[in-house]
Amino acid sequence: MKKIAGIFLFVIFIVLASACSDDTSSSDKDSNKEWKPEKPIEIVAPAGAGGGWDTTARMAAKVFNEAGLIEEDIGVVNKAGGGGAVGWAYIAGQKESAYNLFVSSPPIILVPLNGQSEYGHEDFTPLANMIADYGAFAVREDAKWDNLNDLFEDMKKDPESITVVGTSSPGSMDHIQFVKIAKAAGVDVKKIKYVTDPDGVGLTQLLNGSVEVFSTGVSETVEQVKAGKIKVLGITAEERLEGETLSDFPTAKEQGIDTTFVNWRGFFGPAEMDSAAVKYYEEKFKELSDSKEFADVRKKYGWNEMYMNSSDYKQFLDEQKEDIKSLLDELGLGK
Repeated sequence: MKKIAGIFLFVIFIVLASACSDDTSSSDKDSNKEWKPEKPIEIVAPAGAGGGWDTTARMAAKVFNEAGLIEEDIGVVNKAGGGGAVGWAYIAGQKESAYNLFVSSPPIILVPLNGQSEYGHEDFTPLANMIADYGAFAVREDAKWDNLNDLFEDMKKDPESITVVGTSSPGSMDHIQFVKIAKAAGVDVKKIKYVTDPDGVGLTQLLNGSVEVFSTGVSETVEQVKAGKIKVLGITAEERLEGETLSDFPTAKEQGIDTTFVNWRGFFGPAEMDSAAVKYYEEKFKELSDSKEFADVRKKYGWNEMYMNSSDYKQFLDEQKEDIKSLLDELGLGK
């Protein structure tokens, strides 16, 4: 009987060991599994057509498909509202999906910090950052200022006598990029008169004299500069950009104002995206970043290459949040 019992226990041990081995193999297999899309992919631009988010999403989708980097169709959908909040809320409802992506930039940090969205970058899965864009500060061609120092000297004397317009809300990107440069130049940033133009007619307001300064993206100024209607007093890049007209725009730094503002722009997925899908996308975005086709896109729009993979992007975003929070708190705009 003892011998039979011993054999029975030995058999049970072998079965259990085999089961554990199978579980381990299955786990190893899952951790190393590969993923690729099997149906169309949606990229959300959380704003209207024609802006930076929309252009970045559409150019990425175009090159992905035309260069054969991703075979499945990629559609771009605009979900405007709330400075990005409407689009973010939509993606938050697509939890775990590997087929719903969105493009974003500093507003995904700025807007939640000033209390206008319940969702921030921590509520999504960073996939890859792609580009660095920059701010530009424009005035009418016949304005009395020819450089940023001339403008800021007048703003130091009477900040409220000069109105700055931007598309984004107070505490968001167009506002903060101007405030950061003005602060470094010695302007009392709490007294800056900033107005919002969510309907995209800030340029019209500048041209008709309703405002004195237009804070916007570099690429949004090029055609009007060529037409002789406006002049760019300075941009927020580290050094001058390459390209026709763009190379004529002086940086704030070369005017002795020792700071910059980078409008980084990258892609995210919903929360809890499968790690295999994250790996797939960060590799595909790296291929996109390295492609000649996307290099041509960057050159056309005055963007610089700024690729970061998922983990580096998350660390960068966390650091950006700390820097921006201190500036918003100084302005009294933090929630």
